Amino acid sequence: MINGHSQNLASRMRPVSLEEFVGQGHLLENGRVLSTIIKRGKLSSIILWGPPGSGKTTLACILANSFQADFHQLSAVSMGKKELIAIVAMAQEAKKSEKTTILFIDEIHRWNKAQQDALLPYVESSLITLIGATTENPSFEVIGPLLSRCRVLQLKKLEDQELKKILNRVLQDTERGLGKLKVSLEEDAQKALLLLSGGDSRVMLNALELLADHAAHITKDMVQEVFQRKAGLYDKKGDEHYNIASAFIKSMRGSDPDAALYYLMRMLEGGEDPLFLARRMVIFASEDIGLRDRAALTQASSAFQAVHAVGMPEAKLILGHMAILLSVLPKSRAVVNAVERAQEALQEHLNEPVPLHVRNAPTKLMKDMGYAKGYEWSDGYVGPKNKNQSFLPKALEGSIFFKKEEVAPPQPKQNP
Repeated sequence: MINGHSQNLASRMRPVSLEEFVGQGHLLENGRVLSTIIKRGKLSSIILWGPPGSGKTTLACILANSFQADFHQLSAVSMGKKELIAIVAMAQEAKKSEKTTILFIDEIHRWNKAQQDALLPYVESSLITLIGATTENPSFEVIGPLLSRCRVLQLKKLEDQELKKILNRVLQDTERGLGKLKVSLEEDAQKALLLLSGGDSRVMLNALELLADHAAHITKDMVQEVFQRKAGLYDKKGDEHYNIASAFIKSMRGSDPDAALYYLMRMLEGGEDPLFLARRMVIFASEDIGLRDRAALTQASSAFQAVHAVGMPEAKLILGHMAILLSVLPKSRAVVNAVERAQEALQEHLNEPVPLHVRNAPTKLMKDMGYAKGYEWSDGYVGPKNKNQSFLPKALEGSIFFKKEEVAPPQPKQNP
């Protein structure tokens, strides 16, 4: 407790108006989505999708105040259908006096399909205006019928200059902040605090409050001790997992070993399973290098086995080795292209009869019927005697799925 306040610093400093709100200019600046909604005075159901500490709950509260609506808040983690029914009853009463009811559901992705289905009719009838908040991609976590009745607004991670603005306000505010304590941060301490907060204003303020409880002058070492971890935002189960994994693959695909190493180490430092990364590189070796360097798949497979056998922390050397190698090797999509063409052909020719000459002929009757006719398999020769004979079904004769020229595409001519 600081300055006799019972609320924590992050709660006390929560903005109560748009003028106090920091960040999300792409939604709030004049002419942007939310500013237009507020000016028009008509709020429809929305989903606020963004990283922790980006202002989702704060925006919901500010919107409710702007529309002078009955505001109810549920946490999807601990509340469900029972609480929803109680709010629906209050919304029906409010409607009699033509008052809007806004329901804010924090972490709406935590509600299962049945719970979201129960909410749907009240959103559909506009009895309830929903503001959902989620850190996960709503395309995967919110049921389609409910999602189609909401506008998805994506919030961005707060930038350093935005976090710094919040930090300065807290240090100067004598009523809700730390102004009376005259707390100061060394320049390196401030940089460390911003970096280690990972764009999350709540994390930053919670750490600052803990630091201010023990000292009025804060150093970099003190900040690092509070966090007791290195910089980085990485959720092994959330969107950031897929974002960084995608960046890792695309860096190797773009032949940038430096970027590949950065994302590789970022995932490992965040606690990613090294075998997940090794598997991705085995796939990459076949998908993006393929026949252009036939040893790539063998080397990536060997690396997977080595990572499995060695374990961390030494496995990071093996993973780094492969990330560099796969980045600098020439790329070819010939294998992927060939497989995709074959799959496309399969959609139109799913049950074509196999040509007789490539069928097995274990009996005399089958041989007499033409099975394996013209095909030889002996010590001296393997294959069709007629070199022009096709192995494909008749409807697909002449089809080309694998194109040799895609293995090593022609290089652009250099100007003399």
